[in-house]
Amino acid sequence: MIDMDSIARRARELHQGAFLPALLVRLYLGYFFFETGIGKVQNLDVMAERFSEWGIPFPGWSAALSGYTEHIGGALLFLGLATRAVCLPLFINMVVAVLSVKLAAVASLSEFVELDEPLYALSFLWLFFQGPGPISFDHLLRCIMQLPPAMRAREEHRAASARL
Repeated sequence: MIDMDSIARRARELHQGAFLPALLVRLYLGYFFFETGIGKVQNLDVMAERFSEWGIPFPGWSAALSGYTEHIGGALLFLGLATRAVCLPLFINMVVAVLSVKLAAVASLSEFVELDEPLYALSFLWLFFQGPGPISFDHLLRCIMQLPPAMRAREEHRAASARL
C-alpha cells in the first residue's frame, strides 16, 4: 500500500533543496564570466583585432561591450544582483558568439552540441525565467522592500475602502 504521508514528506524534503540548482549555476557562470570578462577587458586591443578578423562590425566597440558585459554581468550574476536583467545581455552575447564565430566551423548537429556557448546561452535563459533563488541579493532586497504583513493588511484595507 502506498503511504501518502511518506510521499508528501519526501516531496517536502526534496523541495527544501530546490534552491540549489539556480544557486550553483549562478555561482559557476558568474565566476566564469567575471574571469573571462577580465581577460577581455585587460586585452581590448587583442580582442578588437580578433573581432575584426571574425567580421564583427565596430570591432573595438563590440569587444569592449562583450568584455564589460561578461565582467560586470558575471560579478552581478555571482552575487545574485539584478539576475534577470543581467541574463539578457549575457544570453545575447552568447547568441552573437555562436552566430558570428562558432557556427561557421560547425558541420553537423554533433559538432554543434559540443560547443560551450549554446549551453551558456541556455543557462542564462533558464536563470532569466527561474530567477536567482533565495540565496541572492535580489531575494534579500525583495524581502527588505516588502511591507510587514500588518502594514500590508492596512494598505489593502485602505485601497478597498477607497474603491467604495
